[in-house]
Amino acid sequence: MIGLEHAGPSPERVPVTVYASSSSASRAVAREIADLVRQKSARGEKTVLGLATGSTPQAVYEELIRIHREEGLSFRDVVTFNLDEYWPMGPEELQSYRRFMREHLFDHVDIDPANAHVPDGTIPREDVEAYCERYEKAIADAGGLDLQLLGIGRTGHVGFNEPGSSKDSRTRLITLDKVTRMDAASDFFGEWNVPHQAITMGVGSILDAKRVVLMAFGEHKAPIVRRAVEGEITNTVAASFLQEHANARFVLDEAAAAELTRFKTPWLLGPVKRFGHSWDNPRLVKRAVIWLARTLGKPILKLTNEDYNEHGLQELVAVRGGAYQVNIEVFKNLQKTITGWPGGKPGRPKFVPGKGIDDSQTDDQFPKRVIVFSPHPDDDVISMGGTFIRLCDQGHEVHVAYQTSGNIAVFDDEAAKFADFTQELSKALGFATDQIASLTGKVQEFMRDKEPGEVDSPEIQAIKGLIRRAEARAGAKYSGVKAENIHFLDMPFYETGKVKKKPLGEDDIRIVMDLLQRVKPHQVYAAGDLSDPHGTHRVCLAAVTTALHRLRDEPWMKDCTVWLYRGAWQEWGAEDIEMAVPLSPEEVDRKRMAIFKHQSQKDRALFPGPNDTREFWQRAEDRNRDTAELYDALGLPEYQAIEGFVTWKPSAADGSLDDANAAAEIKPLAQTEALR
Repeated sequence: MIGLEHAGPSPERVPVTVYASSSSASRAVAREIADLVRQKSARGEKTVLGLATGSTPQAVYEELIRIHREEGLSFRDVVTFNLDEYWPMGPEELQSYRRFMREHLFDHVDIDPANAHVPDGTIPREDVEAYCERYEKAIADAGGLDLQLLGIGRTGHVGFNEPGSSKDSRTRLITLDKVTRMDAASDFFGEWNVPHQAITMGVGSILDAKRVVLMAFGEHKAPIVRRAVEGEITNTVAASFLQEHANARFVLDEAAAAELTRFKTPWLLGPVKRFGHSWDNPRLVKRAVIWLARTLGKPILKLTNEDYNEHGLQELVAVRGGAYQVNIEVFKNLQKTITGWPGGKPGRPKFVPGKGIDDSQTDDQFPKRVIVFSPHPDDDVISMGGTFIRLCDQGHEVHVAYQTSGNIAVFDDEAAKFADFTQELSKALGFATDQIASLTGKVQEFMRDKEPGEVDSPEIQAIKGLIRRAEARAGAKYSGVKAENIHFLDMPFYETGKVKKKPLGEDDIRIVMDLLQRVKPHQVYAAGDLSDPHGTHRVCLAAVTTALHRLRDEPWMKDCTVWLYRGAWQEWGAEDIEMAVPLSPEEVDRKRMAIFKHQSQKDRALFPGPNDTREFWQRAEDRNRDTAELYDALGLPEYQAIEGFVTWKPSAADGSLDDANAAAEIKPLAQTEALR
């Protein structure tokens, strides 16, 4: 599809193209690179590419490999220079960028290995400066970079040009920012294993490229994208220097673009139709009214025509009949999202997604069959624990399906502790101990010799998986789920022992379909919290939605509502929420206790995510309380906490595995329209 360019007056200081998804954006960038290579090859010239690593450009490389295999694109006339490499870092180590490039591009195309340059992480410290000068000279001798591909870090760094990097900086050794190291922690199985330094091309080296394409995907990138695109040029955000480049462009998905003014508050720039919006869109109206109420610190029903006129919303009240009409419409919409009966109340008016309580329909189905899909063994209670408990308390047949083992998120000493416990227990009960002693010895030996980031042995993976399974079972039982309704799916895509997972496969989808067919649920809850930095949530959601799509013609699907929850990483915005489940102080306490059953994730989780030191229960409570306080500030009833949900419906996609893997690569979704 064609990306949406900025149009009309805008505070954007560099060209920006926005695509509906990261996959469509990646295909467009890959095509741009392929066209450049072909054009230069036709003229007998070499193409010099600056390349990046990480999850952002990975789909670009996959598409280039496809074009090479299926359309004959040759890389014989291509020379590449990568942006950076950790230091020290051997080329065969799991986290090496040299290894990344081989696995994701170089080994799959016909590039001359001598033309594929990646900074050398094994250079002795005393030789690094001279090496960096040679790297710069090699780029110049190749004719300079024709196109530089970039990602952007949450500190605004490009390459490893951390805050403070000057516009004229060149290839050098740099000390990594704490935020950068935290972002890399999952790849190294802990921040303490991440190197403190890296070799990186400088900002000046990047700006010398003839063309620069910076890609950013996901809502977690939205704040820094706005600073880089709309903010002042500053060395605290290295990407902002691209504003001065004659041929630089940002390529974003909708989620990464969400904080740009033309998406977040387009009414401040003039008529919204200039930016592809319409006041016929109820979500845009809702977002604008909530923004105005929060800006002025007023409840919705107290907003006046003058408030709208003085804050760029003259057009809205003009086309929608004045402040009173708009206020009532949005207030009633929010009011109708609130329900204390997420499974419905038997014999009472039915709760209809998007409409609230519908007096014309009676909810006759009771109890309802419910499946809660939990990507990791604790997402159920962290993200929707209050609703989870309430569904059980209100008598519904609740099933919980833990999609992955979560075994990589257990500290090594936890596994060793449980191996020792098992050995001591066998002695205490008089069981045969030879096999137990052998297992404990293997665990201790592996732990002693384990390298940073090394994949756990099968024995240790099994122990860690059992720890997470026991905790999940305890949390579910505490919440009220019957033992026979607790399901561990152990989806194969996850079981690599590494942060990097396999693509979603038919076996994964079949496991989900089989459970759905057995239960035939009236309600399905799945994690839409796609800011999970490790990507597991989006893959698990893709498995659920693909399975549901394939089953859409089943009779039970006609009465099935699919709700998406969030919580561990972020919450739905008030303009998105279609069902708001209020929690009392006692229910908040019960939710907290359910989370505490996951002891291996308590106090300090192995993968807490970037730049958030709060425990998961604290994040969940803060977000639930913030949602309740927002509803209160907008003039709605005051609650202790609120859990929010949006609906999902099958799309026009064909439910193929290709669609599922494309969905798994799509951005963390920022707009409910994209979820339907």
